[in-house]
Amino acid sequence: MSLGGARLADIEGPSGGLRPGAEIRRISVSQQIREALRERIVALEFVPGQHLSRAEIADFYEVSQTPVRDAMMKLEEEGLLVIHPQSKTAVSKIDVEQARETQFLRLSVELEVTRRLALNPDKKHAAGARQVYAQQEAAFAGGDLERFARFDRLFHQQLCEAAGVSNLWKLVTARSGHIDRLRNLNLPDPGKPANILHYHKKILDAIEAGDLAAAETAVREHLSGTLSQVSQIIARYPSYF
Repeated sequence: MSLGGARLADIEGPSGGLRPGAEIRRISVSQQIREALRERIVALEFVPGQHLSRAEIADFYEVSQTPVRDAMMKLEEEGLLVIHPQSKTAVSKIDVEQARETQFLRLSVELEVTRRLALNPDKKHAAGARQVYAQQEAAFAGGDLERFARFDRLFHQQLCEAAGVSNLWKLVTARSGHIDRLRNLNLPDPGKPANILHYHKKILDAIEAGDLAAAETAVREHLSGTLSQVSQIIARYPSYF
């Protein structure tokens, strides 16, 4: 098992670092390990079916096996790991039906978020998402798909925060491991990053114009993209399912 990457002290957040004014979180070592492993599973650095050694992970992050065990148990609850007691721990295969359920939940939340923002006369609420969009454009122009994907998630997070439902974004994120892995398999496809940027701009423009119908249409079309390609993704990566 190749661990690669950074030690525990070097773990950065999903936006690539703290945003100005962001609250500094004080979380347990177990939670930090969980977030680090989750990020690597979702990014497909640890691929579906790969065995993970608790001892190797503990050595890599320079911690005891106890927080690693606790982190792995949390990831099993999310459906991202399969733990066989006294035997092995493996990264779960991608569950398409669970991905569809999460997509239903996310679509429901984001349509209401879009409605709230589009009908709000104060369009400054979308300023944070607009800034993230600009950073995502820059990542695309620089060919940095890893940063692009981070800003993709942060874009939607910013919209939820602007609508005052940041806890719902956390709920969606906690269930999104399978759909996020599908998206990361789909992301390198020709035209996919440009398509994401296209819909992010349409969503922002419609919100800022107060055009609810256009905003909702853009959200529906945007969030349906990856699942419409699921057959092709499975055909390319059959061992992941």
